[in-house]
Amino acid sequence: MTEPALADTVLEIRTPGGGSYPLEIHPGALGRVGTFCADHAPAHRYAVISDSHVAELYADAVLESLRNTGAGAELVSFPAGEWNKTRAQWAALTDSMLGAGFGRDSAIVALGGGVTGDLGGFVASTYMRGIPIVHVPTSLLSMLDSSVGGKTGVDTEAGKNLVGAFHHPAAVLIDPAVLETLPRHQRCAGMAEAIKTAAILDESLWDWISSHAADLVKGRPAPSSELIRRVVSHKARVVEEDPGENGVRGILNFGHTVGHALEALEGYTLLHGEAVAAGMRVEARLGELLGITRPGTVGRLSAVLEACNLDGGWEETARPEAVAEAMTRDKKSRQQSVRCVFLARIGEVALDPEGAHTFPLRPQDLGAPLAAALRPASDA
Repeated sequence: MTEPALADTVLEIRTPGGGSYPLEIHPGALGRVGTFCADHAPAHRYAVISDSHVAELYADAVLESLRNTGAGAELVSFPAGEWNKTRAQWAALTDSMLGAGFGRDSAIVALGGGVTGDLGGFVASTYMRGIPIVHVPTSLLSMLDSSVGGKTGVDTEAGKNLVGAFHHPAAVLIDPAVLETLPRHQRCAGMAEAIKTAAILDESLWDWISSHAADLVKGRPAPSSELIRRVVSHKARVVEEDPGENGVRGILNFGHTVGHALEALEGYTLLHGEAVAAGMRVEARLGELLGITRPGTVGRLSAVLEACNLDGGWEETARPEAVAEAMTRDKKSRQQSVRCVFLARIGEVALDPEGAHTFPLRPQDLGAPLAAALRPASDA
């Protein structure tokens, strides 16, 4: 049975200072990147930044679409992999653009997943002191998360995303049809951000994800489009309320304090979504152990993660002292305390006694609770 044609969805994302940019969700959108960029980020030349894997799949079509508008367009690629999201790659991409003569009348098209969006965004924020960027995400994770909100950056040996800048895109173009071509484990990893959003903000979305998990992990365009629309709408509202990540935007980091620590300890070979899934399990267990999170929440969370093939138990072999030490290097740490987001229940974040959306935890107090939270659910 043929799926019905899907209508375009256009969201307007507001930015500080009264500005905004469009986010368009359109199956088959890769074929219209050129006109989209001409409408929202007109430029004399476009640098299409993409990793080596995505470039092989989609770069030719995107370059042709851009050139059909009369603009110049060149591919600027880098080796695929989170471990290549570094200052060295930022320098290499910047040098390539300088060598090719890109000027201030140029724009960047970030074609790829979250690594490309973060790295390309950082290049855009610094090149000639800032040029426009259009995000064309090709992974579910980047569609739901990194393409919205203006965060850019690179990883360092000290931790993830510790060097970067806020640089909002001129526009975002999402083509859900590409999700069916992704490897299954990549689609599943992307589901972690959707599950996180539902866990912190929307129990009805949680129930919808639970009932549509089988189709979502297959990348079916219709439910994928609906998922992207609902998750991005939630994130956009949070970002609009707190563009500088000084308050409520912190709730988007549920699962990330532990998740980023696990990524760093694994040398960034663990997919970001897999690390976030593990981080959510650990932080939910920790919340229950500390009496902050409603009992039974870990069970509900684990069931949905399992339905989305995110039950790999990546946290179970980590040494508690190593995780605790890595958590202290997280950029959200304040006054020598780790900051964690805890759920009150599914769909609602807990507030600390001061009304903050994150809880301060001193490293010396993390020992036994963290060790227990890192164990499998059956043993915790």
